[in-house]
Amino acid sequence: MIGSLPASLSGLAAEGSTAGLEATPASGAFSLMWVIIALPLLGALLLLAFGRRFDRIGHWLGVATVAGSFAVALWLFLELSAQPEEERAVSQQLWSWIPVGDFQADVALLLDPLSTVFVLLITGVGLLIHIYSVAYMDHDRDRRRFFGYMNLFVAAMLLLVLADNYLLLYVGWEGVGLASYLLIGFWNQNPVYATAAKKAFIVNRVGDFGLSVAIMVMFATFGSFAFSEVFAAAPDASETTLTVIGLLLLLAACGKSAQVPLQSWLLDAMAGPTPVSALIHAATMVTAGVYLITRSNAIFDLAPGAQLAVVIVGVVTMLFGAVIGCAKDDIKKALAASTMSQIGYMIIAVGLGPIGYVFGIMHLLTHGFFKAGMFLGAGSVMHGMNDQVDMRKYGGLRALMPITFATFGLGYLAIIGIPPFSGFFSKDKIIESALADSWWVGGATILAAGITAFYMTRVMIMTFFGPRRWEDDAHPHESPSLMTGPMILLAVGSVGAGAFLALGNRLELWLEPVTGFTEPVPPLPIWVITGITLAVVGIGVLIAYLQYAARPVPDTQPAGSLVTVAARNDLYGDAFNEAVFMRPGMHLTRTLVFFDNKVVDGAVGVTAATIGGLSGRMRRLQTGYVRSYALTILAGAVAVAAAVLLVRL
Repeated sequence: MIGSLPASLSGLAAEGSTAGLEATPASGAFSLMWVIIALPLLGALLLLAFGRRFDRIGHWLGVATVAGSFAVALWLFLELSAQPEEERAVSQQLWSWIPVGDFQADVALLLDPLSTVFVLLITGVGLLIHIYSVAYMDHDRDRRRFFGYMNLFVAAMLLLVLADNYLLLYVGWEGVGLASYLLIGFWNQNPVYATAAKKAFIVNRVGDFGLSVAIMVMFATFGSFAFSEVFAAAPDASETTLTVIGLLLLLAACGKSAQVPLQSWLLDAMAGPTPVSALIHAATMVTAGVYLITRSNAIFDLAPGAQLAVVIVGVVTMLFGAVIGCAKDDIKKALAASTMSQIGYMIIAVGLGPIGYVFGIMHLLTHGFFKAGMFLGAGSVMHGMNDQVDMRKYGGLRALMPITFATFGLGYLAIIGIPPFSGFFSKDKIIESALADSWWVGGATILAAGITAFYMTRVMIMTFFGPRRWEDDAHPHESPSLMTGPMILLAVGSVGAGAFLALGNRLELWLEPVTGFTEPVPPLPIWVITGITLAVVGIGVLIAYLQYAARPVPDTQPAGSLVTVAARNDLYGDAFNEAVFMRPGMHLTRTLVFFDNKVVDGAVGVTAATIGGLSGRMRRLQTGYVRSYALTILAGAVAVAAAVLLVRL
């Protein structure tokens, strides 16, 4: 059960960590590892530092750099997969970053099975989103700057997953935060969008504080922040120390992956251009927390309390996002709530330890395909509907936008877990692992599957079916090939990625040297679990059909129940954060300012005034007259003589 860790699993975790997979120095093709990061970073530099000289070709330069990065990543993946299993970890030290006495911090990269799958996802899906953006941002006068920010984001995300130590990972972590702020607020002439960008940036700083303190605790405990050294020394550390580190890493993951209680930024972040939503909120940035926990498996496997916290956060966020998704009429916000919920599934999986790491990463990869495809599909719908995002003003679009409908529909079938689509292979494995660990966690994952089926069916029906509810200025039409082409390729992943990764245990065998793996043993036969899950999914689909297809969709939101109102208000996440964190923090700050001004500064001021006053009074004794000094000497002599006489008497 959650909260306990048998000794056998602890040993397996230590053996399966990166500490047990010794990295060899890069040579041959692997000496080009740095190029994966350098190409998009160069693109960002050229596009942002040289102004409008690249306006005419900047978008294609941005595409070319990510395409080159993907090509190198694919080549190195093939090279790595050709190595014996025990040699599938390669490190490359680029330069010494901070050499101070015995302290050494290197800019060094690590390519192993875990980082490789993330690199392929970031560059592969990122390339498709870049291509899509060429057409989507066609009429934007700042398109070159947009692609510069996109390149910067890709470079920072690649640094995050390729770093071989926590300090360098932190650099990529902060770079991703900066780039996401720039992209979310790209249209910052709109105050709402600028506010959304600032909100995302500030909320993520809370999580970043957790990561920075975790790195400090690691260095104080282990004398290093390199993965190999930290993981090798973890078994010798106290469980309390490892739990503290694990909870701090979880706080960081909550910020980047929009998990409770730091989830409030994600829905507002839909203010950015839709390709940003696909890149950041579907395929890359929001998965950084999942990567961080999985990479730190040697720490979490030895800290059951931290693992329990990870699972609780995942369960709460999974249900939290699903409920919110049921009430959103904004198509992008509905998908964002879905992302929050699906990341919750992944967090649950990696919180389960060796029985779940592989399945959490599998769902991360399949989700990258079908959710990115659906976000791009939402952008395609907006493109044809004069940027309208309210699904109540859609309807009947399947005939006018057949490619968008088909690709979005395949993503829909994948996310609700219909076999043989991708989500069936990844999400059902998480459900099985959750049931193997705990009935309540497993039951929550099945319930969330039913709610997911409801709100995603709602999105499909309100957008593509029923009567046309368009406004007069809408002229829906299919998007150009530069937009539909990436959507088609992502739809292929929505259909086949899950089967490709699951059949023959491909992903399990690939990741096991890094994450370890223990086959989950659920309390019910697999076919029974699958049947129950599909039945719950079917109920969710049926309820959505009866509510949105069998009756007219109102033009405006009905009043709704208290639960519906709460869901429309994001379950009052902002109000909670304001009441529990912001207001007390504000009062604490005011108290500290008062203490500093009145007590600390006051004590200093009183001391200075006292000394100054005494000095002024003593200065009066220094008159400069000889007769005064003689009189003072005489008085002193008389006083001494009197004292001597009194003593003798």
